[in-house]
Amino acid sequence: MHAMRWIALSLFFWLGMGLATQSARAQSPSGVALAAAASATPAAAAPMTQPGRVGLETLNSADTGWMMTATALVLLMTLPGIALFYGGMVRRKSVLNVMACVVATCAIVSLLWFAVGYSIAFTPGNGALGHVLGGTERLWFSGLDYVKDTQKVAVSHIAPNIPESVYAMFQLSFAIITAALVVGAFVERMRFSATLIFMSLWTVAVYAPIAHWVWEPNGWLARLGALDFAGGSVVHVNAGVAGLVCAYALGPRRGYGVEPFSPFNLGLTMAGAGLLWVGWFGFNAGSAVAADGRAGLAMAVTHIAASAGALSWMAAEWLARGRPSLLGLCSGLVAGLVAITPAAGYVSPGSAVVFGLVAGVACYWGATGLKRLLKADDSLDVFGVHGVGGIVGSLLTGVFASRTISGVEGSVWIQFVGVACVMAYSLVMTALLLWITSLCVRLRVDETAESDGLDIDQHAERLGT
Repeated sequence: MHAMRWIALSLFFWLGMGLATQSARAQSPSGVALAAAASATPAAAAPMTQPGRVGLETLNSADTGWMMTATALVLLMTLPGIALFYGGMVRRKSVLNVMACVVATCAIVSLLWFAVGYSIAFTPGNGALGHVLGGTERLWFSGLDYVKDTQKVAVSHIAPNIPESVYAMFQLSFAIITAALVVGAFVERMRFSATLIFMSLWTVAVYAPIAHWVWEPNGWLARLGALDFAGGSVVHVNAGVAGLVCAYALGPRRGYGVEPFSPFNLGLTMAGAGLLWVGWFGFNAGSAVAADGRAGLAMAVTHIAASAGALSWMAAEWLARGRPSLLGLCSGLVAGLVAITPAAGYVSPGSAVVFGLVAGVACYWGATGLKRLLKADDSLDVFGVHGVGGIVGSLLTGVFASRTISGVEGSVWIQFVGVACVMAYSLVMTALLLWITSLCVRLRVDETAESDGLDIDQHAERLGT
């Protein structure tokens, strides 16, 4: 696995990227929800500090309706968004395997979130341990219900104006897409059984704790003042680093760098990118956890950054290669979406243009020059786009976060520490979990299976003519 090489290269890159920008202290989606709740709650009522039950009359129907819609939009990003986006980029003989990995990941993450993930991520926990992990009160969604006789409904202390069942589902959609993104780094060579085991372990041991650190008010990074409005570090940096580790652990695809790996159907990739673009409105605007002005702002800056990212990548590719490509446009819009994610509720529309322009160029380099430097077969550029875009966006937030919009000052150092710690934890734990998975099943398919394609070898299926 050449562990020391990829650890050293990854750490060097993250430290080097630190000079590109600054940091910020706005608030996570959790903080946004608490601030909104505080302004809407009578002065005599103390803010909630843990999950509880409230009367139905305290819920906001507009917020609830919007959050249910946002949840569906984020789920749409994975199924079918990521499945199409990734499926179109791999070779014909492994398209069905990629799609099967995405569908199975969605299902297994959902059950694990119901069983343990949500409680680990979004309950305060106990004592000093609560700064690292949540408690057990929401295991198996315990207490997350509606009691008809008393007209009481469970709510989260993070989002007290909507039913907790809605908030838990919204956060589930984030857990699903984060795990699904990692799939793109090891396509065409990881055994399906290994994928299921690894994704199960990773969701519980990596994603849920990081979500707690950043988005639960008692999490240590939240208390430190680190910012992530909608998933710049929790989702994109986390998935990008995990994908890079997987690429190193599995090694390159046979023929990588020697023979052309022609995409199956870039039309599918375009359709997936379109679904990601639309679904991202739920991703970012939904992270306001309210149907309010901040949600509207988040929607506007999301669209603007995506547009700037697409044109920025296109321009960089045009200059470097002499022609623009559809794949480049799709990759660029995703880069812009990734970069604006941590800042969506804190920056102006004008600033969003800068996020997109910078991210388009940075992620183009991440998927080309940096990829060659790292010597990793990150098949679909999970690190180059999501890892690089996530860190660029997280740090740029410190430059452009507006006190008028967010009401808080940023800290360059705290923001950098937050992103670096997410990176380091994801890197080390992903490597450990891959090793544990390898003790259970072989990680990689054999040479014959890779040559025949994973559709036939792993699923006994193939695309029709």
